[in-house]
Amino acid sequence: QVQLVESGGGLVQAGGSLRLSCAASGRAFSTYAMGWFRQAPGKEREFVAHISRSGISTYYGDSVKGRFSISRDNAKNTVDLQMNSLKPEDTAVYYCAATVQFRATHHSDYDYWGQGTQVTVSS
Repeated sequence: QVQLVESGGGLVQAGGSLRLSCAASGRAFSTYAMGWFRQAPGKEREFVAHISRSGISTYYGDSVKGRFSISRDNAKNTVDLQMNSLKPEDTAVYYCAATVQFRATHHSDYDYWGQGTQVTVSS
């Protein structure tokens, strides 16, 4: 079991940046690969980014490639999502999640979820 808590969301103007953080509990954090997903009202939960247990390998959804960057610090039990060049279509609740699977890009692949943090991008 691992508990996840997201923070860093807020309101930002289009073209701006935000950095989301996910704090994980437990000493087993480094045994999980981590991901970020987002969900806008009336839409399916969308894959955003994935990072391997070591932090060496990353994978991104097509809609955020080149703009978002995922990172982790296993010593601090945190995983971050740096979001640059934000667009109104990035507006969503962003969720941090943990998985034992490699290169997982679907929400059903993830075992543990945070409560989410709202990101709103104004035009």
